[in-house]
Amino acid sequence: MAQRPEISEYGSGDPAPPSDTTNLSDLREVLLDENQEMFQRMRSVFKLRNTRSVESCMILCEAFQSKSALLRHELAYVLGQMQMDEAIPTLTDILSDVDEHVMVRHEAAEALGAIGNYDAISVLEEFLSDDHIEVSESCEVALDLLNWVHNSSTP
Repeated sequence: MAQRPEISEYGSGDPAPPSDTTNLSDLREVLLDENQEMFQRMRSVFKLRNTRSVESCMILCEAFQSKSALLRHELAYVLGQMQMDEAIPTLTDILSDVDEHVMVRHEAAEALGAIGNYDAISVLEEFLSDDHIEVSESCEVALDLLNWVHNSSTP
């Protein structure tokens, strides 16, 4: 019987296991290399997410330069899982880029909600009426999550 992927510490079944490499420079090199196999790039993504440092977060943000919309979507997803404020400017730029793939923008909106920082409210509100329903509904969900977190944390 084939081995199934493990569930990550974030509760997700990732499409690739995290890299065995721990050196952030090596992980960055693989992630940013457009000639590298996507599977290896994804392994770097998940190792960087699991590292959960400011440096690993910034490497993930840097990788939005990738040509792959699939990879950019996954980057937004893991940044939401990491819940680090350092990702907010990059995710805001991605959501605001109307030329970005709609599914990357949708994931950036949800990630902004998952981070839980109220600094994201204005950009989420700005795109509530986006032409792409995937984006507008994701902004709605993100704002609802922010409101829920705020209301459930007050006595």
